[in-house]
Amino acid sequence: MTITESAPAGTATDRRPPARQLSLITPSGQLTIGNYIGALAQMRDAEGDCYFGVSDLHAMTMPHRADRLRSTVFQMQRLMLAAGIDPDRYALFRQSDVPEHTGLHYLLECVARVGEMERMIQYKEKGRGRPETRMSLLSYPVLMAADILLYRTEAVPVGADQRQHVEIARDLAQRFNRDYPGQDGPVFVVPEVVHPAVGLRLRNLQDPTIKMSKSDPNPAGVIYLLDPPEVVRRKIKRAVTDSFPGVSYQPEARPGLANLLELGAACDAGTIEQLVDDHHSFGSLKAVVAEAVIETLEPLQERYARLTPEDVRSAFDSGAERARATAAATLAAARAAIGL
Repeated sequence: MTITESAPAGTATDRRPPARQLSLITPSGQLTIGNYIGALAQMRDAEGDCYFGVSDLHAMTMPHRADRLRSTVFQMQRLMLAAGIDPDRYALFRQSDVPEHTGLHYLLECVARVGEMERMIQYKEKGRGRPETRMSLLSYPVLMAADILLYRTEAVPVGADQRQHVEIARDLAQRFNRDYPGQDGPVFVVPEVVHPAVGLRLRNLQDPTIKMSKSDPNPAGVIYLLDPPEVVRRKIKRAVTDSFPGVSYQPEARPGLANLLELGAACDAGTIEQLVDDHHSFGSLKAVVAEAVIETLEPLQERYARLTPEDVRSAFDSGAERARATAAATLAAARAAIGL
Protein backbone atom coordinates (compact mmCIF):
# COMPACT_ATOMS: atom_id res chain seq x y z
CA MET A 1 0.00 0.00 0.00
CA THR A 2 1.42 3.36 -1.03
CA ILE A 3 -0.18 6.60 0.06
CA THR A 4 0.75 10.14 -0.90
CA GLU A 5 -0.42 13.41 0.57
CA SER A 6 -0.50 15.95 -2.22
CA ALA A 7 0.74 19.47 -1.51
CA PRO A 8 -1.82 22.29 -1.48
CA ALA A 9 -2.03 24.45 -4.57
CA GLY A 10 -0.42 27.87 -4.56
CA THR A 11 0.77 30.60 -6.85
CA ALA A 12 3.58 30.07 -9.30
CA THR A 13 6.02 31.68 -6.88
CA ASP A 14 4.91 29.64 -3.84
CA ARG A 15 7.10 26.84 -2.58
CA ARG A 16 5.06 23.68 -2.25
CA PRO A 17 5.66 21.83 1.01
CA PRO A 18 7.07 18.33 0.64
CA ALA A 19 4.49 15.68 -0.17
CA ARG A 20 3.71 13.20 2.59
CA GLN A 21 4.00 9.55 1.68
CA LEU A 22 3.00 6.45 3.58
CA SER A 23 3.98 3.02 2.28
CA LEU A 24 3.49 -0.21 4.21
CA ILE A 25 4.62 -3.69 3.20
CA THR A 26 2.85 -6.72 4.64
CA PRO A 27 5.18 -9.50 5.85
CA SER A 28 3.32 -12.30 4.11
CA GLY A 29 6.51 -13.90 2.79
CA GLN A 30 10.07 -13.20 1.68
CA LEU A 31 10.66 -10.06 -0.38
CA THR A 32 11.36 -10.59 -4.07
CA ILE A 33 13.27 -8.78 -6.79
CA GLY A 34 9.89 -7.40 -7.86
CA ASN A 35 9.36 -5.90 -4.38
CA TYR A 36 12.78 -4.28 -4.60
CA ILE A 37 12.19 -2.73 -8.01
CA GLY A 38 8.58 -1.74 -7.42
CA ALA A 39 8.65 -0.73 -3.75
CA LEU A 40 11.98 -0.59 -1.90
CA ALA A 41 13.88 1.29 -4.62
CA GLN A 42 10.99 3.76 -4.86
CA MET A 43 11.10 4.34 -1.11
CA ARG A 44 14.87 4.80 -1.21
CA ASP A 45 14.54 7.58 -3.77
CA ALA A 46 11.38 9.24 -2.42
CA GLU A 47 11.17 12.92 -1.57
CA GLY A 48 9.14 14.69 1.06
CA ASP A 49 7.75 13.72 4.45
CA CYS A 50 7.84 9.93 4.24
CA TYR A 51 6.61 7.19 6.56
CA PHE A 52 7.63 3.69 5.52
CA GLY A 53 6.85 0.58 7.48
CA VAL A 54 6.07 -3.07 7.91
CA SER A 55 2.35 -3.73 8.33
CA ASP A 56 2.69 -6.70 10.67
CA LEU A 57 -0.89 -6.38 11.93
CA HIS A 58 -2.17 -7.05 8.42
CA ALA A 59 -0.33 -10.38 8.39
CA MET A 60 -2.47 -11.67 11.27
CA THR A 61 -5.78 -11.95 9.41
CA MET A 62 -4.98 -15.53 8.42
CA PRO A 63 -3.58 -18.42 10.50
CA HIS A 64 0.12 -17.86 11.21
CA ARG A 65 2.93 -19.01 13.47
CA ALA A 66 4.13 -16.41 15.96
CA ASP A 67 7.82 -17.26 15.57
CA ARG A 68 7.63 -17.15 11.78
CA LEU A 69 5.84 -13.79 11.85
CA ARG A 70 8.52 -12.32 14.12
CA SER A 71 11.36 -13.59 11.95
CA THR A 72 9.71 -12.45 8.71
CA VAL A 73 9.06 -8.97 10.12
CA PHE A 74 12.65 -8.64 11.31
CA GLN A 75 14.02 -9.83 7.98
CA MET A 76 11.84 -7.28 6.18
CA GLN A 77 12.99 -4.45 8.44
CA ARG A 78 16.60 -5.43 7.83
CA LEU A 79 16.03 -5.61 4.07
CA MET A 80 14.49 -2.14 4.02
CA LEU A 81 17.66 -0.75 5.56
CA ALA A 82 19.87 -2.87 3.29
CA ALA A 83 18.01 -1.46 0.29
CA GLY A 84 19.32 1.97 1.23
CA ILE A 85 16.18 3.48 2.79
CA ASP A 86 17.72 6.12 5.04
CA PRO A 87 16.33 6.05 8.63
CA ASP A 88 17.62 9.60 9.23
CA ARG A 89 15.69 10.90 6.25
CA TYR A 90 12.50 8.82 6.55
CA ALA A 91 10.43 7.49 9.45
CA LEU A 92 10.78 3.70 9.37
CA PHE A 93 8.45 1.85 11.70
CA ARG A 94 6.67 -1.35 12.48
CA GLN A 95 2.90 -0.86 12.39
CA SER A 96 2.37 -2.58 15.74
CA ASP A 97 4.83 -0.14 17.38
CA VAL A 98 2.49 2.76 16.57
CA PRO A 99 -0.59 2.01 18.71
CA GLU A 100 -2.48 4.86 17.10
CA HIS A 101 -3.19 2.49 14.20
CA THR A 102 -5.17 0.11 16.40
CA GLY A 103 -6.58 3.00 18.42
CA LEU A 104 -8.13 4.59 15.35
CA HIS A 105 -9.11 1.18 14.03
CA TYR A 106 -11.65 0.74 16.84
CA LEU A 107 -13.05 4.26 16.50
CA LEU A 108 -13.62 3.64 12.81
CA GLU A 109 -15.25 0.30 13.57
CA CYS A 110 -17.80 2.31 15.50
CA VAL A 111 -18.95 3.94 12.26
CA ALA A 112 -18.32 0.98 9.92
CA ARG A 113 -21.13 -1.40 9.02
CA VAL A 114 -21.04 -5.18 8.90
CA GLY A 115 -22.70 -5.30 5.49
CA GLU A 116 -20.06 -3.19 3.79
CA MET A 117 -17.29 -5.29 5.33
CA GLU A 118 -18.92 -8.49 4.10
CA ARG A 119 -18.85 -7.11 0.55
CA MET A 120 -15.07 -6.67 0.57
CA ILE A 121 -13.21 -8.89 -1.88
CA GLN A 122 -10.74 -10.47 0.58
CA TYR A 123 -13.52 -11.57 2.91
CA LYS A 124 -15.67 -12.92 0.07
CA GLU A 125 -12.75 -14.91 -1.38
CA LYS A 126 -11.01 -16.10 1.78
CA GLY A 127 -13.47 -16.05 4.65
CA ARG A 128 -17.17 -16.05 3.88
CA GLY A 129 -18.94 -19.23 4.96
CA ARG A 130 -15.90 -20.66 6.75
CA PRO A 131 -16.38 -21.19 10.49
CA GLU A 132 -12.65 -20.79 11.20
CA THR A 133 -12.45 -17.33 9.58
CA ARG A 134 -10.84 -14.77 11.85
CA MET A 135 -12.78 -11.64 12.75
CA SER A 136 -9.69 -9.67 11.76
CA LEU A 137 -10.17 -10.69 8.12
CA LEU A 138 -13.61 -9.11 8.17
CA SER A 139 -12.40 -5.89 9.82
CA TYR A 140 -9.07 -5.71 7.96
CA PRO A 141 -10.32 -2.95 5.60
CA VAL A 142 -11.09 -0.76 8.63
CA LEU A 143 -7.50 -1.10 9.83
CA MET A 144 -6.28 -0.17 6.35
CA ALA A 145 -8.56 2.86 6.46
CA ALA A 146 -7.00 3.81 9.80
CA ASP A 147 -3.54 3.54 8.21
CA ILE A 148 -4.60 5.95 5.50
CA LEU A 149 -6.54 8.46 7.61
CA LEU A 150 -4.04 8.71 10.48
CA TYR A 151 -1.50 10.52 8.34
CA ARG A 152 -4.03 12.92 6.74
CA THR A 153 -3.16 11.83 3.24
CA GLU A 154 -5.09 13.34 0.34
CA ALA A 155 -4.16 11.23 -2.68
CA VAL A 156 -3.86 7.45 -2.63
CA PRO A 157 -2.28 5.88 -5.72
CA VAL A 158 -3.57 2.31 -6.01
CA GLY A 159 -4.18 -0.34 -8.60
CA ALA A 160 -7.58 -1.76 -9.38
CA ASP A 161 -7.20 -4.50 -6.75
CA GLN A 162 -6.86 -1.94 -3.93
CA ARG A 163 -9.45 0.61 -5.05
CA GLN A 164 -12.16 -0.91 -2.88
CA HIS A 165 -10.08 -0.29 0.25
CA VAL A 166 -9.66 3.39 -0.52
CA GLU A 167 -13.37 3.71 -1.22
CA ILE A 168 -14.11 2.26 2.22
CA ALA A 169 -11.64 4.71 3.78
CA ARG A 170 -13.46 7.55 2.01
CA ASP A 171 -16.86 6.31 3.21
CA LEU A 172 -15.68 5.97 6.81
CA ALA A 173 -14.01 9.38 6.79
CA GLN A 174 -17.12 11.09 5.43
CA ARG A 175 -19.43 9.27 7.84
CA PHE A 176 -17.23 10.06 10.84
CA ASN A 177 -16.91 13.72 9.82
CA ARG A 178 -20.69 13.96 9.41
CA ASP A 179 -21.66 12.20 12.64
CA TYR A 180 -18.83 13.52 14.83
CA PRO A 181 -17.64 16.90 13.59
CA GLY A 182 -14.46 18.13 15.22
CA GLN A 183 -14.16 21.38 17.14
CA ASP A 184 -11.81 22.82 14.52
CA GLY A 185 -13.50 21.36 11.48
CA PRO A 186 -13.64 17.85 9.97
CA VAL A 187 -11.37 15.37 11.72
CA PHE A 188 -10.35 13.46 8.62
CA VAL A 189 -9.12 14.40 5.19
CA VAL A 190 -11.20 12.45 2.68
CA PRO A 191 -8.65 10.75 0.40
CA GLU A 192 -8.95 10.67 -3.36
CA VAL A 193 -8.14 7.64 -5.48
CA VAL A 194 -5.31 8.23 -7.94
CA HIS A 195 -4.52 5.78 -10.70
CA PRO A 196 -0.73 5.71 -11.05
CA ALA A 197 1.04 5.00 -14.31
CA VAL A 198 1.27 1.29 -14.93
CA GLY A 199 4.61 0.12 -13.58
CA LEU A 200 6.68 -2.99 -14.02
CA ARG A 201 4.88 -6.14 -12.91
CA LEU A 202 7.34 -9.00 -12.88
CA ARG A 203 5.78 -12.40 -13.40
CA ASN A 204 6.56 -15.83 -12.04
CA LEU A 205 9.44 -17.40 -13.95
CA GLN A 206 7.67 -20.76 -14.03
CA ASP A 207 4.18 -19.42 -14.76
CA PRO A 208 4.25 -16.05 -16.52
CA THR A 209 0.45 -15.79 -16.30
CA ILE A 210 0.73 -14.84 -12.61
CA LYS A 211 2.78 -12.17 -10.88
CA MET A 212 5.96 -12.90 -8.94
CA SER A 213 4.72 -12.92 -5.35
CA LYS A 214 6.42 -13.05 -1.97
CA SER A 215 3.69 -15.45 -0.80
CA ASP A 216 3.94 -17.82 -3.77
CA PRO A 217 3.92 -21.46 -2.55
CA ASN A 218 6.27 -22.46 -5.41
CA PRO A 219 9.64 -20.69 -4.90
CA ALA A 220 11.10 -22.04 -8.16
CA GLY A 221 9.63 -19.16 -10.14
CA VAL A 222 10.44 -16.42 -7.63
CA ILE A 223 13.73 -14.58 -7.15
CA TYR A 224 14.08 -13.60 -3.51
CA LEU A 225 16.32 -10.76 -2.37
CA LEU A 226 18.49 -13.12 -0.36
CA ASP A 227 18.86 -15.81 -3.03
CA PRO A 228 22.59 -16.59 -3.54
CA PRO A 229 24.05 -16.19 -7.05
CA GLU A 230 23.93 -19.87 -7.93
CA VAL A 231 20.22 -20.01 -7.05
CA VAL A 232 19.48 -16.93 -9.16
CA ARG A 233 21.30 -18.44 -12.13
CA ARG A 234 19.46 -21.74 -11.77
CA LYS A 235 16.01 -20.12 -11.52
CA ILE A 236 16.58 -17.90 -14.54
CA LYS A 237 18.14 -20.73 -16.56
CA ARG A 238 14.98 -22.77 -15.95
CA ALA A 239 12.60 -19.89 -16.64
CA VAL A 240 9.72 -20.73 -18.97
CA THR A 241 10.00 -19.24 -22.46
CA ASP A 242 8.30 -20.66 -25.57
CA SER A 243 8.90 -22.67 -28.75
CA PHE A 244 9.14 -19.71 -31.14
CA PRO A 245 12.57 -18.99 -32.66
CA GLY A 246 14.63 -15.91 -31.84
CA VAL A 247 14.20 -13.17 -29.25
CA SER A 248 11.41 -10.61 -29.55
CA TYR A 249 9.35 -8.53 -27.15
CA GLN A 250 5.71 -9.61 -27.41
CA PRO A 251 4.13 -9.57 -23.93
CA GLU A 252 0.84 -11.14 -25.06
CA ALA A 253 2.20 -13.78 -27.42
CA ARG A 254 5.47 -14.50 -25.56
CA PRO A 255 4.87 -13.61 -21.88
CA GLY A 256 7.74 -15.68 -20.46
CA LEU A 257 10.30 -14.12 -22.76
CA ALA A 258 8.85 -10.65 -22.23
CA ASN A 259 9.18 -11.18 -18.48
CA LEU A 260 12.90 -11.98 -18.83
CA LEU A 261 13.45 -8.91 -21.02
CA GLU A 262 11.64 -6.67 -18.52
CA LEU A 263 13.63 -8.14 -15.63
CA GLY A 264 16.90 -7.59 -17.47
CA ALA A 265 15.99 -4.00 -18.33
CA ALA A 266 14.93 -3.28 -14.76
CA CYS A 267 18.32 -4.54 -13.53
CA ASP A 268 20.30 -2.38 -15.98
CA ALA A 269 21.27 -5.10 -18.43
CA GLY A 270 20.22 -2.67 -21.18
CA THR A 271 16.93 -1.49 -22.60
CA ILE A 272 14.44 -4.04 -23.87
CA GLU A 273 15.29 -2.99 -27.42
CA GLN A 274 19.02 -3.47 -26.81
CA LEU A 275 18.48 -6.89 -25.27
CA VAL A 276 16.37 -7.97 -28.23
CA ASP A 277 19.04 -6.75 -30.68
CA ASP A 278 21.96 -8.28 -28.77
CA HIS A 279 20.58 -11.77 -28.19
CA HIS A 280 19.40 -14.37 -30.64
CA SER A 281 19.04 -17.30 -28.24
CA PHE A 282 17.29 -17.84 -24.94
CA GLY A 283 20.47 -19.16 -23.34
CA SER A 284 22.47 -16.03 -24.13
CA LEU A 285 19.68 -13.75 -22.85
CA LYS A 286 19.18 -15.75 -19.66
CA ALA A 287 22.90 -15.64 -18.84
CA VAL A 288 23.02 -11.85 -19.18
CA VAL A 289 19.80 -11.32 -17.22
CA ALA A 290 21.03 -13.59 -14.42
CA GLU A 291 24.27 -11.64 -14.04
CA ALA A 292 22.38 -8.33 -14.04
CA VAL A 293 20.08 -9.57 -11.27
CA ILE A 294 23.05 -10.84 -9.25
CA GLU A 295 24.82 -7.46 -9.61
CA THR A 296 21.64 -5.71 -8.45
CA LEU A 297 21.27 -7.94 -5.39
CA GLU A 298 24.95 -8.13 -4.41
CA PRO A 299 25.30 -4.71 -2.68
CA LEU A 300 21.96 -5.19 -0.90
CA GLN A 301 23.03 -8.60 0.37
CA GLU A 302 26.37 -7.23 1.53
CA ARG A 303 24.69 -4.44 3.51
CA TYR A 304 22.19 -6.95 4.89
CA ALA A 305 25.01 -9.12 6.23
CA ARG A 306 26.63 -6.15 7.99
CA LEU A 307 23.47 -4.95 9.76
CA THR A 308 23.15 -5.98 13.39
CA PRO A 309 19.93 -6.47 15.36
CA GLU A 310 20.77 -3.29 17.27
CA ASP A 311 21.08 -1.34 14.00
CA VAL A 312 17.59 -2.46 13.04
CA ARG A 313 16.03 -1.80 16.45
CA SER A 314 17.55 1.65 16.69
CA ALA A 315 16.37 2.71 13.24
CA PHE A 316 12.82 1.45 13.67
CA ASP A 317 12.42 2.62 17.27
CA SER A 318 13.29 6.19 16.32
CA GLY A 319 11.07 5.96 13.25
CA ALA A 320 8.15 4.75 15.35
CA GLU A 321 8.51 7.81 17.59
CA ARG A 322 8.33 10.09 14.55
CA ALA A 323 5.31 8.23 13.18
CA ARG A 324 3.54 8.43 16.54
CA ALA A 325 4.10 12.17 16.73
CA THR A 326 2.19 12.58 13.47
CA ALA A 327 -0.48 9.96 14.11
CA ALA A 328 -1.19 11.02 17.70
CA ALA A 329 -2.66 14.38 16.70
CA THR A 330 -5.17 12.74 14.37
CA LEU A 331 -6.17 10.13 16.93
CA ALA A 332 -6.59 12.78 19.64
CA ALA A 333 -8.91 14.81 17.40
CA ALA A 334 -10.94 11.68 16.56
CA ARG A 335 -11.25 10.70 20.23
CA ALA A 336 -12.41 14.16 21.21
CA ALA A 337 -14.93 14.32 18.38
CA ILE A 338 -16.47 10.94 19.16
CA GLY A 339 -16.85 11.77 22.84
CA LEU A 340 -13.84 10.27 24.62
